[in-house]
Amino acid sequence: MNSLFASTARGLEELLKSELEALGAEGCQVVQGGVHFQGDDRLMYQSLMWSRLASRILLPLTECGVYSDLDLYLGVQAIDWPAMFGSDKTFAVHFSGLNEVIRNSQYGALKVKDAIVDSFTRKNLPRPDVDREQPDIRVNVWLNKDTASIALDLSGEGLHQRGYRQQTGMAPLKENLAAAIVLRSGWQAGTPMVDPMCGSGTLLIEAAMIASDRAPGLHRTHWGFTGWSKFDEALWREVTSEAKVRARRGLQETTSRFYGYDNDSRVIERARVNARRAGLAELISFTAQDVLKLTNPLAEGATGTVLSNPPYGERLESEPALIALHSQLGRIMKQHFGGWNLSLFSASPELLSCLQLRAERQFKAKNGPLDCVQKNYQLAVNTNGGVAQIAEDYANRLRKNLKKLEKWARQEGIECYRVYDADLPDYNVAVDRYGEWVVVQEYAPPKTIEPTKARQRLFDVIAATLSVLDLPANRLVLKTRERQKGKSQYQKLGEKGDFFEVSEFNAKLWVNLTDYLDTGLFLDHRVARKMLGQMSKGKDFLNLFAYTGSASVHAGLGGAKSTTTVDMSRTYLEWAERNLRLNGLTGRQHRLMQADCLSWLRESDEQFDLIFIDPPTFSNSKRMEESFDVQRDHLLLMKDLKRLLRHHGTIMFSNNKRGFKMDLEGLAELKLNAQEITAKTQSQDFARNRQIHNCWLITHAGKE
Repeated sequence: MNSLFASTARGLEELLKSELEALGAEGCQVVQGGVHFQGDDRLMYQSLMWSRLASRILLPLTECGVYSDLDLYLGVQAIDWPAMFGSDKTFAVHFSGLNEVIRNSQYGALKVKDAIVDSFTRKNLPRPDVDREQPDIRVNVWLNKDTASIALDLSGEGLHQRGYRQQTGMAPLKENLAAAIVLRSGWQAGTPMVDPMCGSGTLLIEAAMIASDRAPGLHRTHWGFTGWSKFDEALWREVTSEAKVRARRGLQETTSRFYGYDNDSRVIERARVNARRAGLAELISFTAQDVLKLTNPLAEGATGTVLSNPPYGERLESEPALIALHSQLGRIMKQHFGGWNLSLFSASPELLSCLQLRAERQFKAKNGPLDCVQKNYQLAVNTNGGVAQIAEDYANRLRKNLKKLEKWARQEGIECYRVYDADLPDYNVAVDRYGEWVVVQEYAPPKTIEPTKARQRLFDVIAATLSVLDLPANRLVLKTRERQKGKSQYQKLGEKGDFFEVSEFNAKLWVNLTDYLDTGLFLDHRVARKMLGQMSKGKDFLNLFAYTGSASVHAGLGGAKSTTTVDMSRTYLEWAERNLRLNGLTGRQHRLMQADCLSWLRESDEQFDLIFIDPPTFSNSKRMEESFDVQRDHLLLMKDLKRLLRHHGTIMFSNNKRGFKMDLEGLAELKLNAQEITAKTQSQDFARNRQIHNCWLITHAGKE
C-alpha cells in the first residue's frame, strides 16, 4: 500500500475525500488543503488519471526536523535518491514555507538540490541535471514551523492542466475548481446545462467530461511519475486503456447536452477549439450572444441547470454595469427558466443578491486569493410573469420626482439637475441628471449601519435607477463621497478625458463625470449664475475661486464688458477657457489668471463692477500661503474685496458652510451692506436641501 497525499484548493477538501473514496482510496484523512489517503499502485495511477478535484498527487517520502540548514540538508540526503531516479533524469525542487533558519524559499530549494546531487556523487554516479521547466522528477518540500515534509510529486504539472485548454478568456477558472463548481451545482448527469456567460467554456467542458465518463487526465502528455524508478509502465497502460474505452462508450451513451453563450465571438471561438481538443465538441453548442438576449434553448417543459461564473468588478466604476447585469439576469431566469436549477459562482455575494432570488444552498471556496461563494437556486415556475420591484419605495420616489422635474427642466432650458437628494433615510444618495447621463453619489453611511447592508442598499439604488430612468448601464456613473473640508472638487479620480457638452439656460458648458469627484458644474449655483448674467451687462466682472469658469460664461453672455477668471488650478483654468471658447467668448477682454486667490486679492489694485466669490469652507492647500476658514476669515476677505469694488459695484458672496453666520456688525464697520438672497438662489431641484449653500449681495454702504 502507498501512503499518498492529494492537494486541492481550500474549501474543496471534503469533496475531494468523497471522490477519492469513490475511486477506492482507503484511510482518507482531511487536512487543510488536501487529503491523506492510502491505496495500491493501481489506485495511485487511477487517482492521477481520474481525480477531477486534486491539484497534485504526492508520494510522501520522509519528514525531518529543521533547526539549521544542515538539518535540512542531512534530512534530504537520508533518502536514497539514486534508487528513486537515474542520473539520466532531470529534476526540479519546489520548496514552500519558511522558518527562523530557512528564511528564503530559494535558499531552501538550493539546499535540497545540493543534498540530492550529493547523494549521487557520493556513490560515484553522474550528477543529474536540474530542469525547472519540464523535469522528469519533481521533488516537493513543505516546511511547516520546524518540520520539513519531503515528497515525490507524481503529477508533474498541476492536475488542473487537462491538456484541452490552450486559450482562455480574461479570467479563467482552474479546471479542478470548475469541476468542483459543477459537482456542487445540483446538476445531474443526463440533464442539460446552460452557461449564459461561458467565456472559454471551462464549466461546460468539465460537466461534459463528467457526463461522458471521460477521465480528466486522458489528454495529458506529461506526468511526474514516468521518470520514477518504480514506474509500472504496463499497469499505467492498462489504466489508460480502460479510461479510453470508458470515454468512447460514455460519449455514445450520454443524453446530456450543453449550451454556452458569450457576447465576445472571439472567446466563443476559443471555447469551440477547447471543446474539440477535449473530444466533446458534439455535446456542446457555443453561440455568440449577449446574456440579456438569453432564452431557454430547450423545448417547453424541459428542465436542467443554468451554471455560470458571472463577471465581478474590483473598481467602483464597473459596478453599475455589473449590478444591472445581475438584476436583469435574475429577471431572465424567472421569465425563461422556471423549474430549472440555477447555480452561480462569484467573488461578490452582494452582486448575487441583485438577482432578487433566495438561495437554497451555498458553498465557499477560494479562487486563487479570492474568497468566493457558490449559490444554488431553485427557480419557481413563473405563472404571472411579474417581477418584484427592487427598492420599491426608492423607485417610487424617484419616479415621482422625475415626473415633476422633467417638465420643469425642459421649460427652464436646463439639462443638468438633481432628481433625488437623500429623500428617504434608507437611501442616502444624490442622483443628478446630466443630459443622457446620470451620476449617483453615495454619501458615507452612518457607522451604525453594517457595511454589507449599506453596500446592498447602494446596489439596489443603482438597479432601481437604471430601471426607472430606462437608462443603459454604461450611462450611469457612481461616486462615493465623504463629507470633506475644503474644495473637494480638486480631487483627481481618473484620466479618461470624457468631456461632453450640456446646456444651462443660454449657456453651453463642458462637463466630465468620471475624472474628478465633482463634474465641472455645481448644480446648486445654477440660479446664482443666471442672476450674474442678468446683472453683468456693460460691467467689468471678476470671478474668484472660479473652478471651471461657468459663472464667467454667464457673465460674458449677459454682456459683461470684461471677465477676469482667477483660480489656483491650471487644470480648471484650461477647462474654464474651453467653456468660454465654446460660447464664443474670446479675446483679451476675457482674462484667465492662475493664482492663489487670497494672495491675488491682497495684491491687486484693479477695479470691478461685479464680483462673484465662492470660497472653500476651509483650505490649507500647500500652494496657499496660509490656511483659510470662511467663518473665521470672511471679514478679512470683505476688506480686500471692498478695495477692488467700484462705488456702485456689487459682490455676490456664496459659500456652502452649514450654519454660516455673516458678521453684519463687522460689515457695517467696513461700511458695507449685506442682503441675504439664499432663498432667491435656490431652485426647485434643491428644495429639500435648504442649507446646500448660502448667498449674499454685498454693496458699499450709502449706495444709491
